[in-house]
Amino acid sequence: MTAADQLRARWDAVMMSNYGTPPVALARGEGCRVWDVDGVEYLDLIAGIAVSALGHAHPALVEAVRRQVGVLAHSSNLFVHEPGIALAERLVGLLGGGGRVFFGNDGAEANEAALKIVRRHGWTSDPDGGRLEVVAAEAGFHGRTFGALSLTGTASKRDPFAPLPGPVTFVPYGHEAALRAAITERTAAVFLEPTLGEGGVVPPPPGYLRAAREACDAAGALLVVDEVQSGLGRTGAWFAHQSEGIRPDVVTLAKGLGGGLPIGACIAFGPAADLLTAGQHGSTFGGNPVSCAAALAVLETIERDDLLASVRTVGDRLAAGLAAIDSPLVRGVRGSGLWRALVLTRPVAAQVEVAARGAGVLVNAVQPDAVRIAPPLVLSAGEADQAVAALAAAVAEVERAATVGATNAGADEGTH
Repeated sequence: MTAADQLRARWDAVMMSNYGTPPVALARGEGCRVWDVDGVEYLDLIAGIAVSALGHAHPALVEAVRRQVGVLAHSSNLFVHEPGIALAERLVGLLGGGGRVFFGNDGAEANEAALKIVRRHGWTSDPDGGRLEVVAAEAGFHGRTFGALSLTGTASKRDPFAPLPGPVTFVPYGHEAALRAAITERTAAVFLEPTLGEGGVVPPPPGYLRAAREACDAAGALLVVDEVQSGLGRTGAWFAHQSEGIRPDVVTLAKGLGGGLPIGACIAFGPAADLLTAGQHGSTFGGNPVSCAAALAVLETIERDDLLASVRTVGDRLAAGLAAIDSPLVRGVRGSGLWRALVLTRPVAAQVEVAARGAGVLVNAVQPDAVRIAPPLVLSAGEADQAVAALAAAVAEVERAATVGATNAGADEGTH
C-alpha cells in the first residue's frame, strides 16, 4: 500500500462522505506544480478550484502571511485592523470607488451577505412584503449554505435539502428575453455569474449583463454579480463584468482573493451599501488580519508582475492548443483567460480527468461533457504547452478505450 493509499484509507475512516474519496493525497506545491505523498509530480491546472492565484508557496504570499501572523493573527470584528481597511480600500478602488465591504470566509458567506442585503432592499422598497422575489440562472452556482443553495440553479443540488429560502425564479442562462420577462416589480434582485463556473465555464452572449442591468434599473431591483470564481484576474481582467461597462449594485468575491487563505468579500454600491445596519450581520473569522494580508499580497503581485496581461496571452495560447486537439471526442473550447473548459462530444469528462492525472496534470470534470481548466495565474507559456500535450494524450487514451470497448461489444454480440 502506498503512502497515498494509507492516507485515503484514514480519510475514509473519519471524514464524512460528502466529498467522496479524493484521488490524490498532496504533500507540497511550488509554482504551478504539486507533489503527492509518494513523490509523484503533477502540473496543477485547477489550483484548488481557481483559488491558488499565485500558485503554490509564492514568496510574496509566504512573506505576507509570516509577517502578519507574527504580529496579529486575529481580532474578531470587535476591533479595527489596518490590513482589513487597506484591503477594503483596494477592492473598492478596483471596482470604481464609492462602495462598502463585508468580509466573510468564502464565496458562500459573501453570497449570504448579498442575499441579506437583497432582503433588506425588498422590505425597504415594499414594507408589505411585495418585493421579495429573486431571479437566478439555471445551472448557476452560488454556494452550498442554505441561502446560497436556494440561488443555485441545479435541482439535484437543491432538492435533497428542500424547502429552501425563496421565492427564487430560475431562467435559462444567457437568454435575454427570458431574463427580462422574469424581472418584475416584485423582484428584489437578480443574481448572475458573468460566466457560469460550475455550470461548465459557459460565457453569456455579449450584452447579456448589460441587459440585466437595464432590466433591474427599470424594475427597481438590485443586480448582484457573483465574481467568486471569475474575479481577481481569472479572465484577464480584474473583474469579468467590467468588460460590459456595467456597475452592479453588489459584487461578491472569494476563491483567488486570498491566494489559498480563506476570505470572501461582499461589496455593495450606492444605496445598497447602507442597507445593513449594526447588528444585522457578522462573521467571527471573516476578514481576519492574516487573510487580509494574504489578499493584499495577491493584489500587489498581480499588479506588479502584470499578470492580467499574462493571463490573456497564456490563456489564448492554451485555448488555441486545446482547440487544435484532433479527436472526435473534442467539440471545442469555452471561456476566457486562464478559465477554460475543454468541451467534449460525449459524456466522458470523468474519464478524461483520470487519464489526464495519469499524464501528470490535474483538471476537473465539472460537467459530464466538460473538463474545467483553471490553473494558477502564473502559468507560463511553456507550462501551457505541456498542459495541451498532456490533455491531448489523455483524450487519445479515452478515445482508444472507447474504440476497444465498442469493438469488444461487437465481438460479444457476434458470439450469441
